[in-house]
Amino acid sequence: MPPTFLFQPLDPDVEGRIWHQFTNVPFFIFGPLMMFLMHPYAQRRSRYIYIVWVLFMVIGLFSMYFHMTLSFLGQLLDEIAILWFLGSAYGIWMPRCYFPSFLGGNRSQFICLVFITTAVSTFLSFLRPTVNAYALNSIGLHVLYIVCQEYRKTSNKELRHLIEVCVVLWAGALTSWISDRLHCSFWQRIHFFYLHSIWHVLISITFPYGMVTMALVDASYEMPGETLKVRYWPRDRWPVGLPYVEIQGDDKNC
Repeated sequence: MPPTFLFQPLDPDVEGRIWHQFTNVPFFIFGPLMMFLMHPYAQRRSRYIYIVWVLFMVIGLFSMYFHMTLSFLGQLLDEIAILWFLGSAYGIWMPRCYFPSFLGGNRSQFICLVFITTAVSTFLSFLRPTVNAYALNSIGLHVLYIVCQEYRKTSNKELRHLIEVCVVLWAGALTSWISDRLHCSFWQRIHFFYLHSIWHVLISITFPYGMVTMALVDASYEMPGETLKVRYWPRDRWPVGLPYVEIQGDDKNC
């Protein structure tokens, strides 16, 4: 007869932590997959793009570590990984017209500025952990502002669709995270421990959509001689897929 403990239900807190760890798996799947799918684009635009996807996987690794240990160090590493991921994407894809005027549109100087700011924020986060939240929110709000500005300016249906999907996914992820933080006791009373897991899944999908969105915005400024086509893995015709860009060389100017 099998041991009776095999049929005993898991402690709800343990079950929730298991789900939180399991829902980090998409980071380890989407990261290498996006590196492969975006390889031709990265070769043409910038090989630093590979760093962005490596950091994307690091987010999943540190998030898994945090939910395994529930330690302050784990939480800090998780937030710092997100900060460097956003900072890297920010430096690569931010359109020059949104650079501070004193940089004169120089991307190298802008990347140095982003690197220094991110490094200082990382150092300060060890002294005052709340600094990370302000840094992440500042980058997120600025990116949202730029996306809204570009949405108003563009007539590109693919770009508008990507922005719409990205905003919906981000809103769903943020709602799950806020609800989990603010109403934790309520969800525990009704034995629903999956909101944070939903946040993991939605944000792991939102990031690829966001990166492809920024790649399209960036192309209109940095790659005027190229046409970027949005494709979806595994099939373009499927209602749900992972977006990536394919370069189609022509003489059309954006």
